[in-house]
Amino acid sequence: MVNVDKTVIAKLRREGKNFEILVDPEKALELKKGKNVDLNDVVATDEIFYDARKGTKASEHELKKIFNIEDKSEICRIIIMDGNVPQTSDMMKKEVELRRKQIVQIIHRSAVDPKSGRPHPTQRIENAMNEAKVRIDVNKPAEQQAHDVVKQLVSILPIKFEIREVNVRIPSQYAGKSYSTIKQFGKVIQENWESNGTLNITIELPAGLQEDFELALNSLAKGTVEMKIVGSK
Repeated sequence: MVNVDKTVIAKLRREGKNFEILVDPEKALELKKGKNVDLNDVVATDEIFYDARKGTKASEHELKKIFNIEDKSEICRIIIMDGNVPQTSDMMKKEVELRRKQIVQIIHRSAVDPKSGRPHPTQRIENAMNEAKVRIDVNKPAEQQAHDVVKQLVSILPIKFEIREVNVRIPSQYAGKSYSTIKQFGKVIQENWESNGTLNITIELPAGLQEDFELALNSLAKGTVEMKIVGSK
């Protein structure tokens, strides 16, 4: 069990009743995110309250009736997973910074400078986000926010999202071991094994990944890869 002095109140409302427990906020958040956390490291006590501040305990009869189980530990888990767990200011700052970094990486991977066709460095993207005073929503997935962020950056940074179709030809001696790497970078839209064993393949990938894609394949195929852009959108 955790130190009561370091807990917050996790709350869940069911059938018109409030149910509250005392939890470690960081461990509870880890549990909500699906991490393997021992419940004893999350809850301060297995007591379940109607009002934790007043110490008003929930009746066992009503807990069983509403949750349809008797195990208080499992009820505590349900309250954490389905209910609201307040976060401390430090936790919120960490969550915002983590989500910001995720958004920066998505933009770096998927967007390019329209003039050069190359991705912007991550630091340049971060600086532009700071200048544009971009607000990060920790409750919204990074993928959903990235496009909105780019719209806010265009007045500061020349940037656009782009998907490219890239055709690749790899000699037979390297084709087999290169195939799995190719699939890691994008979606295969056309594939042809030529009579001499050469792999002729076209994939769709985020424009910002093209340089890494070329480096990875040329490293595997000793610089023998032929590559060209055949389309973009």
